[in-house]
Amino acid sequence: MTSAAVCVCAFRRPAIVDTLRSLAAQVLPGDVALRVVVAENDDTPALRTLIERTARDLGLPLHYRHAPGRNISIARNACLEAALEPGPDGTRADVMLFIDDDEIAEPDWVARMVAAWRATGAGVVFGPAHAEYPPGAPAWMRVNAFHSNIPVSNCGVVETGHSCNALLDLSDPRMGTTRFDTAFGRTGGEDVDFFFRLHRSGVRMTITDDAVVREPVARARMSLGWLLRRSRTVGALYGACASVDGSRRLGLMGQGAAKAAYCGLRALAAAPRPDRAAFWLMRGAFHAGVVSGCIAPPRQANYGAVPS
Repeated sequence: MTSAAVCVCAFRRPAIVDTLRSLAAQVLPGDVALRVVVAENDDTPALRTLIERTARDLGLPLHYRHAPGRNISIARNACLEAALEPGPDGTRADVMLFIDDDEIAEPDWVARMVAAWRATGAGVVFGPAHAEYPPGAPAWMRVNAFHSNIPVSNCGVVETGHSCNALLDLSDPRMGTTRFDTAFGRTGGEDVDFFFRLHRSGVRMTITDDAVVREPVARARMSLGWLLRRSRTVGALYGACASVDGSRRLGLMGQGAAKAAYCGLRALAAAPRPDRAAFWLMRGAFHAGVVSGCIAPPRQANYGAVPS
């Protein structure tokens, strides 16, 4: 029997009810048992009653923790520590899975993540988070699926990833000693940094394409300006984490500058086609961010305000 703890960090999103419903609807193999951990990161446990009532109505085994601080790393660490503790049945989870509080898991999500872990023996498994756009979303945005989060490898090696769809093997002792850095808890990138450190410690990571979660896109995020800012921030966080030991800094900066310039030229050439021009603009913003992140980590707080 494999015990799986699904962990959700909650912050002012009543839509976590839909996330919990999708977890209750999981179609599990007979040898997989599921429990849910929710860590609420707000100053007060404002959603606790809603979360506990929903879990009770759905029959979900729930471990609720109030993890105040408006710092996502605090909540992620609370989830990790709760997953490492014995559950209601007295047993510790074998694996933990992260999903965000605005995402919906496909009914076979847990089963497919566990299957990928069993098949590969990897310490971490990443899956895709596909964006779901509301009616009226621009075609150039839909075609490029800019809001989706698709895990990638670097020359065949998975160095890092995001916690919107991830599984961790808790039997690996490094999961018990590695924690999310609170310095990234307001800027974001705490997961990129966390998984980079696991990679450097020797933890093998893999990607599965068929264990899917879906994220409805808020209208407040449906603008070119928002997407460009996010692409640049994501690049800056990657650059800061990838160059932390200094050995890759100059190479990343040079590559990033060259790629940003190339993407800018491609965007100009693609101006008659908004979808292609937007693609190259986003890539250019990402690579420009990599350069800035190699120079200094981003400081702007992107977490802790009212979520969109």
